[in-house]
Amino acid sequence: MTSKLDQLKQYTTVVADTGDLDAIARLKPVDATTNPSLLLKAAAMPRYAELLDSAVAASGTDLGLACDLFGVAVGQEILKVIPGRISTEVDARLSFDTDATLRRAERLIGLYEEAGIGRERVLIKIASTWEGIRAAERLERSGVQTNLTLLFNFAQAAACADAGVFLISPFVGRIYDWYKKAEGRDYSGEEDPGVQSVARIYRYYKANGYGTVVMGASFRNLGQIEALAGCDRLTISPELLQKLADDQGPLERNLMPGEGEPRQVLDEVSFRWQLNEDAMGTEKLAEGIRLFARDQEKLEALLAARR
Repeated sequence: MTSKLDQLKQYTTVVADTGDLDAIARLKPVDATTNPSLLLKAAAMPRYAELLDSAVAASGTDLGLACDLFGVAVGQEILKVIPGRISTEVDARLSFDTDATLRRAERLIGLYEEAGIGRERVLIKIASTWEGIRAAERLERSGVQTNLTLLFNFAQAAACADAGVFLISPFVGRIYDWYKKAEGRDYSGEEDPGVQSVARIYRYYKANGYGTVVMGASFRNLGQIEALAGCDRLTISPELLQKLADDQGPLERNLMPGEGEPRQVLDEVSFRWQLNEDAMGTEKLAEGIRLFARDQEKLEALLAARR
């Protein structure tokens, strides 16, 4: 019997949710993704000390540029050991500023291209706010492909698809966390609210002919991953990837295209109202942006201390 990881790869493109090069090389995902929290963890690894110093030296007094240089440098190292793409995230503090998000995204792509990495190997990660989705729409039209993250609500997914974004990262584990706390109970398999959210989005996209890739993210346990086997992509932590690699049990495809809801096109008012009506989505989006912003600030402080 092959491992569950190898079986999963038959149905789903596996993406590593980490900046740990050793784990990526060992587990052999197609793509990889980073965020401010993962870059902060990477910055604590001795192997990245030289990259930190280089980012500081090349950025002058601009700590935001230093963070971008470090993120791109980590991305370059990851691209040496994966065949696919790296997702690199725009500063979360720009989540409500379309023009600033565009400028930062263009700088990230420019830094990759200066390093000899073509834009076809990079996805720019942006928070799924109304402003972030509008920035992604413009980037896609200019040939820069995007990964819309911090996605908890169906309205976010519908708006992303209409904007023509390349990929979305709906969060499973954080939705699960919210409902587990709010309802005072645990969930498993297909009853898990995080699993249900991704399955609903996946079927909606397939039923309406959207080309946007659905990449489930933020997993808490193997059951969530197994319930979404068949999703376009899943981005998984090294710890859970290793558990899948060590498990020799059978893994069937559980998620397949089926009946989906009618296509809906949301204007800004409808988008904001639907998100407002979803307490979980509203709270988790705001919380996610805050957490990434705090980790961005910690990374800036770490870089400043190396001057």
